[in-house]
Amino acid sequence: MADLFTAQNFVAFLTLLALETVLGIDNVIFISILSGKLPPGQQARARQLGIGLAVLGRIILLLAITWVQQLEGTELFVIFGNNISGKDLVLLLGGLFLIGKSTYEIHEKLDTEDHGTHSVKEGSLTMSSMIFQVLLIDLVFSLDSVITAVGISNSLPVMIAAILLAAVVMIVFAGQISSFIERHPSMKILALSFLILIGSMLVIEGWAHEAAEDLHLKNYIYFAMAFSVMVDFLQLRLKGKGNQPVKLHNQPTLKESGD
Repeated sequence: MADLFTAQNFVAFLTLLALETVLGIDNVIFISILSGKLPPGQQARARQLGIGLAVLGRIILLLAITWVQQLEGTELFVIFGNNISGKDLVLLLGGLFLIGKSTYEIHEKLDTEDHGTHSVKEGSLTMSSMIFQVLLIDLVFSLDSVITAVGISNSLPVMIAAILLAAVVMIVFAGQISSFIERHPSMKILALSFLILIGSMLVIEGWAHEAAEDLHLKNYIYFAMAFSVMVDFLQLRLKGKGNQPVKLHNQPTLKESGD
C-alpha cells in the first residue's frame, strides 16, 4: 500500500489527470451537442448520465486491460496489405461515425428554410437514442484513453483515481460548457468541426497507427484546436455585448417563420 504514495506515482497521477481531462472534453462536447436536442428538463440528467457511462466504460476497460491489450495486438484481417487489429477496427468505425454524425449536425444546423428544410424542433432526439450514440462513441474514446493511461502508469489504483477525478471535473463543468456552446453558435460549429478533426485522427490512427505516432499527429491536432478556440474567444470579445448571436435551427429560442 505504501508503494502507491511515491513521487513517481504522484507525477503519473497528475499527468493522467491532465490527459484524461483533455480527452474527456471530446466526450463533453459530443454529449453537450446531443443533449441540447432533448427537452430542457432532460438535458442535465442526460449530460450526467453520458459522462457517468463514459467513466464506467473506462474503469471496465481498465479492469479488463488484458483483453484490451489482446485487442490491440490481434490481427483480424488485411486490407490493401494493411493489417487491421481489433483496436484498429474500433478506431476506424468510431472515427467514421464521428465524421458522419458531426457533418450531419453541421448540415442540420446551417441548412436554411430557403433550401426546403424546416427548423429542428426542441426534443427531436429521444433519451434512448442519445444514450445509444453516447455509448457508441464512448467505446472509442474510452479505448484510446485506457491505452494512453496504461502507457503512463502501471498502477491500476492510480489510473482509476485519475479517471474518477477527471470525471468529477467534467461533471462540474459540463453544464457551463453546454450553456456556452448553446449561447454562441460559432462555438458550436467550431466544436462540431473539432469532432470531425478528431474523427479523422481516429481513422488515420486505425489505418496507420505507426505513421500517426511518428508524425505526432495528436500534438498538431490539439494545437490547431487550441489556436482555433483562442481566435474564436478573441472574436467573441471584440464583438462585445452589442451584437446578438445568430440562432441555430434547433435552439429552443428559435421561432418558426410566420409565428
